[in-house]
Amino acid sequence: MQTERQIEIIEAALELITEKGIQGMTIKNLSKKIGITEPAIYRHFVSKTEILLSILNNFKEMAEILSGMMESYEAPASEKISFMFSKMLELFSEKPSMVSVIFSEEIFKNEEVLKVRIVEILNLHAQTVESIISKGQQEKNVREDIEIKSLALIAMGSFRLFVKRWDLNNHNFDLSTEGKKLITVTSKVLKK
Repeated sequence: MQTERQIEIIEAALELITEKGIQGMTIKNLSKKIGITEPAIYRHFVSKTEILLSILNNFKEMAEILSGMMESYEAPASEKISFMFSKMLELFSEKPSMVSVIFSEEIFKNEEVLKVRIVEILNLHAQTVESIISKGQQEKNVREDIEIKSLALIAMGSFRLFVKRWDLNNHNFDLSTEGKKLITVTSKVLKK
C-alpha cells in the first residue's frame, strides 16, 4: 500500500515524464516540482528506479485486473479484445506519460528489475489476448487458419505501434477516436 506522499511523488514523476521525457525525470527535478527536498523524496523511495518500478507495479496491477475481467466477461472474442484495448486507450488518454514508461525500451534496457517487470506486463497482456483468441477459436468465432500466437502478435503489435505513434507525434490526434478504427480493423482480422 502506497502512502499519500508516495502517490504524490509517482503522480509528479508521471507529469515530469510527460513534460521532459524519461531522462528529465530526475530526483532533482522531482523535488522542485513537488516543492520538497531531495532527501525528503529519498525517505519515500530509495532511487529513481524504485519510483519507476512503482509506476510499473501500478500498471501491472491494472493489467491483472483487466485480465481477470476478461476471464469472467462472457462475449465473443472480438468484443473482449475491443473492450480490453478500449480500456487501455482510456488509461493512456488520461495518463499519456504511461505510454512513455511502458513503451520506452531505454528505461529498462540497463535496469534488470525494470526489464523483468515490463516483460511480466507484456507477457500478461499476451497471455490474456492469446486466451481470448483460443476461446474464440473453440467457440468458432475467431479464424482458425492462423495460429493463436500469430493472431495475438498481430493484434498487440498493431495496437502498440498505434499508441507509440500517437505518443511520438505529441498526442496530435484523438487516441480514442482513431483507436476505435484500429479496434474495428483488428476485429475484422480476427473474425472467422
